[in-house]
Amino acid sequence: MKERRCFKIGTKEQLINEEIREKEVRVIGSDGSQLGIMSSEDALKKAIEADLDLVMISPTATPPVCRIMDYGKYRFEQTKREKEARKNQKVVDIKEVKMSLNIDTNDFNIKVKNAVKFLQNGDKVKVTVRFRRMRELTHANLGEELMKRFCDAVSEYGTADKPSKLEGRNYAVVLSPKK
Repeated sequence: MKERRCFKIGTKEQLINEEIREKEVRVIGSDGSQLGIMSSEDALKKAIEADLDLVMISPTATPPVCRIMDYGKYRFEQTKREKEARKNQKVVDIKEVKMSLNIDTNDFNIKVKNAVKFLQNGDKVKVTVRFRRMRELTHANLGEELMKRFCDAVSEYGTADKPSKLEGRNYAVVLSPKK
């Protein structure tokens, strides 16, 4: 006879076998058929007879719902599905392009070219205009104009999530790629 297992899942914590202490439970068989409402001891005996585990699926229902299944196989398939879901999801990186207020045209064009490349790869781009000295900060409108010029240059590939804003000594905006 198979050894009885008691599993605790990290966050989900489903009750298994002897951990189920309810008086009555609704039992679903291993083939998916309804076995009806019975005491948890009887349900556990049926699971042991079938050489499977009794797993509480829905503890909030009245009476709680338990299922007879091979719990090890269930956990294996669940982790396999989670791994597959993680593999298929795309992680969006945020790349940053920094400029100063008095940037030259060729440097500006290179920054635009890099931002376009990042946007084409599906990454978000944070564009920052740095004010190095406090007296540059008095001309914040020049930074705003530079930011508008940059956004216009990359508007074909990305759009701004929010309007640009002044954060301390930096003027910043986040651009998202167009679909």
